[in-house]
Amino acid sequence: MEEPKRTLAYICPKCKQSVVVERSEFQLAAAANKLPCPCGGSALLVELEADHADLTVPCAYCGRDHQIRCSVHDLLHQEALAFSCKATGLDCCYIGTEQAVFQALRRLEEATAQASEDQGEERPFLNEAVMTEVLGELKDIAQRGGISCQCGSGEYKVKVLYSSVELTCGRCGARLRLPAATGEDLEDLCCRYTLTIGGKGET
Repeated sequence: MEEPKRTLAYICPKCKQSVVVERSEFQLAAAANKLPCPCGGSALLVELEADHADLTVPCAYCGRDHQIRCSVHDLLHQEALAFSCKATGLDCCYIGTEQAVFQALRRLEEATAQASEDQGEERPFLNEAVMTEVLGELKDIAQRGGISCQCGSGEYKVKVLYSSVELTCGRCGARLRLPAATGEDLEDLCCRYTLTIGGKGET
């Protein structure tokens, strides 16, 4: 029986190329994993402890390494985990199934290309047109009472970032981050009738 595997991906800050590697659950759990870019300019570091995983993620946007901690269960079993740069709101690392990671990575590459084209320009959002439409869709969902939290609360706060929108539950503090950088981000939101903070959006 084939051992379950996880796909890990990030964009190298030095050569700007996508770095995608596959590791078995045993390989991730057995020892610290240093996953370098072929150019030698960066490396993703994953270390698993008893109840949590520590990641050092190179960031192509701010140029710094992000220190991230998540549960071991999520790292080994979630369909897709996305970790983002706090400075820009853009995703900097994905871990999950091969299909989910490659799909997310394709969007990230599109957003990165857009950011490169706009380099040097002062813009409030990565893609102003998409952000405007996303905020409009969120307003429509909210007006029909479609935003709630897994804890049962209907109170939430909205934070608009450079390339995403973050919903935070007013009761328990759970968060839901909605990408708002590409046309596909907008299409995904348009397909949702409700949104659940702390869980996956429902259709």
